[in-house]
Amino acid sequence: MMKSAAFPKLRRNLVAILRGLDPQKAVATAAAVYEAGIEAIEVPLNSPDPFRSIEAIAKALPGGALVGAGTVLTAGNVARLDGAGGRLLVSPNIDAEVMAAAGSRGMVTMPGVFTPTEAFLALKLGASALKFFPASVLGPKGIAAVMAVLPKEAIVGAVGGVSDADFAAYGKVGVRTFGLGSSLFTPKLDTVEVAARAKLAVEAWDAAFAAEA
Repeated sequence: MMKSAAFPKLRRNLVAILRGLDPQKAVATAAAVYEAGIEAIEVPLNSPDPFRSIEAIAKALPGGALVGAGTVLTAGNVARLDGAGGRLLVSPNIDAEVMAAAGSRGMVTMPGVFTPTEAFLALKLGASALKFFPASVLGPKGIAAVMAVLPKEAIVGAVGGVSDADFAAYGKVGVRTFGLGSSLFTPKLDTVEVAARAKLAVEAWDAAFAAEA
């Protein structure tokens, strides 16, 4: 099995999760998030016409942006993501077929894990980073307990019920990577509000971690 691409060096290890994004608002919304300082953007596949949004965003943003899909559950969807120009693959689970398809295409992968067994399997399958999900259930202490047995170089992300208000607590146990969903974006929010929330998240991340960068 081919290993996924390495998790890229971003200014901030933040992933904007744009679940429910309207394709007609995709570019404007993603641009607002990117300009605020969040370079990784995920459009979950249970959004309306997600591949259309992903393709439009990937074409519109600079090459340094990491654009892709979340809730990727099948190898067929990996192929469609590749065709749309997406480079980031996020899933709620760990699936060998999906990981193989993503690895063969050189994608950055962030599969969902919850237990040490799942985390080690994900690393064995070549994951670029681990998405501890739902992080709100495990909390910083739960993730820290699993991290204690993982390789030190493993990139650990907290996703699910996490907002910028939680950065400090997770930071104390060594988590520096976060996926931000409803605290950043919901389909009801206009672009101005999304941009404002993204700016607050960036400021919070910088306050917690910029000195370490």
